Amino acid sequence: MQANRANPTTPRTTPKLSLRERQRAAVRAEITLAAMELFLAHGFDETTADQIAERAGVSRSSFFRHFPTKEDVVLASFATAGERVRDALRARPADESAWEALAHAAAVLLDSFVDDPERSLRASAMLTHTPSLRARHIEKQLLWQELLIPDVRARLGGGDDVGPPDARARALVTAALGCSDAAIHEWVRAEGDANILGLYADALATVHTGTR
Repeated sequence: MQANRANPTTPRTTPKLSLRERQRAAVRAEITLAAMELFLAHGFDETTADQIAERAGVSRSSFFRHFPTKEDVVLASFATAGERVRDALRARPADESAWEALAHAAAVLLDSFVDDPERSLRASAMLTHTPSLRARHIEKQLLWQELLIPDVRARLGGGDDVGPPDARARALVTAALGCSDAAIHEWVRAEGDANILGLYADALATVHTGTR
């Protein structure tokens, strides 16, 4: 093993939040909950910032201090998704291949679809069919890629968080996240009448083997 290679199973310490940060997070969570309830009940475009602020019990100015746009509220739940995938990747056995470890790690993106399929279906349909939300979601995924590439490069023997560009690592991360996205898209198209984990497994197998 190379001396500078990161150990994928090494735990990383999460810094504790200050009281102010915890309070801010609590307000953001309240706004997000209120917004999603309104979005799912009335539609994204039909819901206003004023309505969200009123439901959450905050002022309009407070709403915009926490979320510059309505799109940011919807995507707030995705803010930590990349970190969850990265943490899951680091927790995989060190002797797993980069692709196998990624495939397992990216599955955490589907947890809510299994735990709360009805709500996930409605939220995903809104995300899929609202162009502004879809565009912002793609931006988030690009950030996830940059977050995951260093750990994948390490599993490929390419060093730690720094090193030369590695198209292999980027290709694997893009493919794994794409398989998750494809499974969600097809699940929404089937109106939830499908096994989303099965769709994900099929997508992974197709990419991995190149079968049609």
